[in-house]
Amino acid sequence: MIHIRPMTAADFEHFWPTFKAIVGARETYAFDPAITVEQARQLWLEMPLHTLVAEENGELLGSYYLKANAAGPGAHVCNCGYMVTEAARGRGVAQAMCKHSQQLARDNGFMAMQFNSVVSSNEVAVALWQKLGFEVVGRLPKAYQHARLGLVDCLVMYKWLGEAMPHEQPKLIGRKNIEAVVYRRRGR
Repeated sequence: MIHIRPMTAADFEHFWPTFKAIVGARETYAFDPAITVEQARQLWLEMPLHTLVAEENGELLGSYYLKANAAGPGAHVCNCGYMVTEAARGRGVAQAMCKHSQQLARDNGFMAMQFNSVVSSNEVAVALWQKLGFEVVGRLPKAYQHARLGLVDCLVMYKWLGEAMPHEQPKLIGRKNIEAVVYRRRGR
């Protein structure tokens, strides 16, 4: 059974080879392939609100982070990034982490989740996110320099985590109403 828990500094050392391989492949993440372990640690472990690992029987299977997508009036929308080890692909790890991240987002008062740059050629991820309720809300033409395919599009994907989309509940439109919903969700 997959167990998801907060990442420790020691976990990051075990995760680093996966991070380096995924970023170095230049197929899914727009991080500098020459990123150092220190820069990666800050980016993946220290800057996000939460960083977690998925493991099974002591084997590290993957990791994800959760952070606010923007500040101020956009702070009710979160962003996540997921990486799965080569050995764990096809075992439901990304799906488990995405489901976990949605609940963690709700628990932290977020009302929506947005993926800013899903590489369109990453068809497995696109299909999984859609299966889990994410919609493609934008396409960025030729926004990613893929190592093998050249310039490919990136997708902006979004999922409302509340009971209904804001346009389905006009009462929620407006900063004061949004803040009231956030405070209600946080139990204030």
